[in-house]
Amino acid sequence: MFIDKANIAVKGGKGGNGIVAWRREKFEPSGGPYGGDGGNGGSIILKADEGIRTLMDFRYKRHYSGQNGEDGRTKKQFGKAGEDIIIKVPVGTLIKDQQSGKVIVDLKEKNQTFVIAKGGKGGRGNAKFATATRQAPGFAEAGTKGQERDITLELKLLADVGLVGFPNVGKSTILSMVSEAKPKIANYHFTTLQPNLGVVRIADEKSFVLADIPGLIEGASEGIGLGHEFLRHIERTRVLVHVLDASGVEGRDPVEDFYTINEELFQYNERLRDKPQIIVANKMDISGSEEGLEKIKAEFEPQGIQIFQTSAATSAGINDLKYAIWELLSNYHGEYETFDEEYDEIEYVEEETVIVRKENDMYIVEGSFVENLLESIYFDDVDSVRYFQETIRKKGIVEELEKLGIEEGESVFICDYEFEFFH
Repeated sequence: MFIDKANIAVKGGKGGNGIVAWRREKFEPSGGPYGGDGGNGGSIILKADEGIRTLMDFRYKRHYSGQNGEDGRTKKQFGKAGEDIIIKVPVGTLIKDQQSGKVIVDLKEKNQTFVIAKGGKGGRGNAKFATATRQAPGFAEAGTKGQERDITLELKLLADVGLVGFPNVGKSTILSMVSEAKPKIANYHFTTLQPNLGVVRIADEKSFVLADIPGLIEGASEGIGLGHEFLRHIERTRVLVHVLDASGVEGRDPVEDFYTINEELFQYNERLRDKPQIIVANKMDISGSEEGLEKIKAEFEPQGIQIFQTSAATSAGINDLKYAIWELLSNYHGEYETFDEEYDEIEYVEEETVIVRKENDMYIVEGSFVENLLESIYFDDVDSVRYFQETIRKKGIVEELEKLGIEEGESVFICDYEFEFFH
C-alpha cells in the first residue's frame, strides 16, 4: 500500500536532574559539594533515506519519544545522556506543523537530517552552585523537559518527469517500456492506484526518474476520484509528459482531454503552468489514430509544443520519446520545487517561558521556567530558598508583579504554590 501522508507526535527526552551530594572521603574533613550534573535528554531526528518509498510505517506507530537523561552522580560525575531517536522517512518528505499547516523542513536530499524535537538540558548538580559566599549549597537543578511537537509527514515524489493524462491512455505501459518499472497494467480505468516510479537509462551516467501520476480526471483538483491524493506529486517534477489517446477509441476527444487535464493541474497549483510539457499521441497502432493525430498537431504545433507519436503496444516511437525527454531535461534547470508551501519561521526558543498576570485580584506566575525552577528548590534549605529569591528577582518577575500593583503581604500563586510577597 502506498501511504504518502501521516500524522505523528514527537517528544524529546527529559534532561536528568542534577544531584545534591557531599565529599565524604577520609582525610577530607571539610567535605564540600560533590553532586554532578544530569545528562541531556535524547532528541528526535528525522533522516531522509532512499531505501524507504512510502510512509506506511507511520500507520502503526505515531508517537516517538527520546530517551531521558540520567540524573547526575556523586563525585561530580555527569549522568549519561539519553539516546537520540532517528526516524527514517523517504527522500522528498515535507515536515509540517500540524497546527499551522506550515512547512518546517523539506527533506529532499539523500541522508539529510533535521532535529525536530530537541532533548531537555541536564540540570546542574550542587557542585556547580558553590561560590565564595555559598560554600555548601544544599540544592541542585532539575533537568528541563524535551521539546514536543505534533507534525505531519507529507511525501512528494522526487521524479524528474511526470506522465499525466486520463486513465487508460497508456501511461503505465509507456513507463514499463522506457524503464525497468513493472507497474500493474490492464485495460480498465484506474488500474494505477499509486504513483509508479521508473529509472530511464539513456547511457552511462545519463538517466532520469519517470513517474506515472494516477488519479487524473475532471474534478481531480477538487478531490474527485483519486485526484487530490496524487496531484501533490506532480509539483516536484521538472517536466510533464502529457499522454493522449490519439485513437479516440473510448469516444473522447484528445484535444479536449489535454485542456481538461491541464485545467485540473492549474486549478490545483497555478504555478504548474511554468513546467515545460510535451505531448505523446499514443495508440497510433489503432484504426482512426491518424485522424486524431492530425487534430492534435493542428491544435498544438502552433503553440510550439513538441508532439511524439507512439504505440505502447508495438513500442513504435518509444526510443524517440525517451531521448527527447532527456534533451528537454538537459536544457531545463528547474529545482525539485515545492511551489505553494508556506514555511514556518518560528524556531524553537531555548529561553523558557515566564508569564506574570493578574486575574480576579490574584497574582499568578506560570510558565516552563518557573516550573523547572520550583523542581530544583529545597524549601527547608536556607541557601536553596535564597537562590530561588535571587533567581526570580534577576528574571524580572518581582518587577513585573510590582507593575501589576502587588502590595506587601499579598499572595502570589506560582505553579499551584502560594507564596507571600515581601519586597
